[in-house]
Amino acid sequence: MQTAYITHPEFLKHDMGSDHPECPARIHAIQDQLIASGLFDFLNHYEAQKASREVLALAHTQEYIEWVFSQSPKSGLIDLDGDTLMNPYTLDAALYACGAVVKAVDLVISGEVQNAFCNIRPPGHHAKRAGASGFCIFNNVAVAAAHVLEHHGLERIAIADFDVHHGDGTEDIFHDEPRVMLCSTFQHPYYPYCGADSGNDHVINVPLAAGSSGEQFRDAITEQWLPALERFRPQMILISAGFDAHREDDMGGLALRESDYLWVTEMLKDIAKRHANGRIVSALEGGYSLHALGRSVMTHIKSLGEF
Repeated sequence: MQTAYITHPEFLKHDMGSDHPECPARIHAIQDQLIASGLFDFLNHYEAQKASREVLALAHTQEYIEWVFSQSPKSGLIDLDGDTLMNPYTLDAALYACGAVVKAVDLVISGEVQNAFCNIRPPGHHAKRAGASGFCIFNNVAVAAAHVLEHHGLERIAIADFDVHHGDGTEDIFHDEPRVMLCSTFQHPYYPYCGADSGNDHVINVPLAAGSSGEQFRDAITEQWLPALERFRPQMILISAGFDAHREDDMGGLALRESDYLWVTEMLKDIAKRHANGRIVSALEGGYSLHALGRSVMTHIKSLGEF
């Protein structure tokens, strides 16, 4: 079985302005690198479908969902939270982004594919149950995890988040849900300025100081994520795959390289093989240095597909 690659043309229409780092070129940077590497044609390609209001409500309040729909502009840009903007195409892009990850978990659980990567935007892991934040409108991975619990009968889902920023939205949604384990590494103190002391038995937050190397990142995961995941025995792993901890990405201050993303992917695959029948779905979060983003995602997908 192969790796699914899920995206949609609508992601290119969500544009928050020429100076905004979360830009449409991110989608192209990944796809171009996959084509250049020769991996693109070996993936199983799927087009995302829109998430429904009903599936969004598994992780967001009904009031927040209706508010987002009501804010969608007919022209120009509107500001949701200071750095999260909507143009007339943003709502559709956000629905397709969320729907892509839901489709991915359905494909993986059905056995049609072994794992999946969703090349999507806007990202999701800062979106809280009732609020947009940090370029994120709906929490794509959280909605997909809640969908798995609700509709596929699994009892233990792990979310691994190695973005340079803490997935505070994901923690907000699942902090009191013991069926979901969140394992998060992130630079601290740094946006969103939380997470260092908010964990519990199923929220494994590992703050890293600015300048932390790949070796320190690997040590943190080896010492804190992996033992917790072994105890938890996840039946599926979702990855909030942010690549802005790369040493070339000026949106953060960590010093990871492609080899570190390869290593963490291999570690998560080992856990998935032991406990989850190999089931992994990965969804794009951050990553703003386009060349580093393309190389890092290519390395990540190459590991997922065992190419």
